[in-house]
Amino acid sequence: MADPTFRKAVEDKYGAIAASVKDAPAKTGCCGAGDPITSNLYSTAETGGLPEGAVAASLGCGNPTALIQLEPGQTVLDLGSGGGIDVLLSAKRVGPTGKAYGLDMTDEMLALARENQRKAGAANVEFLKGTIEAIPLPDCSIDVVISNCVINLSSDKDAVLREAFRVLKPGGRFAVSDVVVRGEVPEDVRRSVELWIGCIAGALEENEYREKLSHAGFDAIDVEIWREYSGSDLSRAFELQRAESSDPLDGKFASAFIRATKPAPQPCCGTDCCG
Repeated sequence: MADPTFRKAVEDKYGAIAASVKDAPAKTGCCGAGDPITSNLYSTAETGGLPEGAVAASLGCGNPTALIQLEPGQTVLDLGSGGGIDVLLSAKRVGPTGKAYGLDMTDEMLALARENQRKAGAANVEFLKGTIEAIPLPDCSIDVVISNCVINLSSDKDAVLREAFRVLKPGGRFAVSDVVVRGEVPEDVRRSVELWIGCIAGALEENEYREKLSHAGFDAIDVEIWREYSGSDLSRAFELQRAESSDPLDGKFASAFIRATKPAPQPCCGTDCCG
C-alpha cells in the first residue's frame, strides 16, 4: 500500500514546482537548475515546437519517448506526466488517429499540463487526475506505457507495475526512464524524504526492478544503464553534506532505460486449446 506521508510530500513538492514554472518559466529540474540528473535529456529538435512551460517543467531522468518506436494510431499513457512534455512528444508520434494520456495526482501540474496542451494545439491529448498505483483507465486499453523518473516516487512499486500490466493490451510495451541502485547504499540516504521526493532514495536495485516486472507478468525485460552518477553529482543535485575522499555513493545510482512487454496470447494450436 502506498505511504500517504510520502505521497503528500511528493504532491507538495511537485505542486510547488508547477507553480514556480507558471510564475517564471525557467528550467527548474527536480533537483535544482542544471542538475546532473535532469539536464540534457531532450534535443532542441524535440523541444523546439513545445510550449516553454512544458520544457521548463521536465523533471525526469531520461527521455522515454526515445526508448521505443511509436506508431500512428497507438494509444500511449505517461505515468506521472508533470508538465506534459512526454505526452506532447508522444502525441506527435502517434498522430491524429492515436491518443496520448497523461496521468498525474497534482492539481497544479495538471493545470500546467492542460495549459501547455492548449498552447500546443494538441487535440489527441488527455490529462487525467489519479495515482499511478490506481490508474483510472480500463483493462487492455493502452499500447505503450511510458514514465520519466516517477515510479521511484511511489512507495508501492508493485502496485504501479501491476496497474501498468493491467491497462496494457496483450503485446503492449512498457518503456520508462528511471533511477536504479547498483549495490548497497548508505542508510542515511535511504532514510531521507528529500531524496525520496527527488527520486533517489526510492530507487530500486536494478535486479529487483527486473524481478518486480517479472512478478507483475511482464517478459522481454531489459534494464539498460545509460548515465551513472558520482557522489559529487548527487551532492550537487541534493546539497548533501558529504566530504569523504572516497565517496560511497560513487556509481551507486544510475539512470536507466527500462523496457518490458505484456505477453500476447499464444496462438491456438489444437482442437480444444481455445475451448
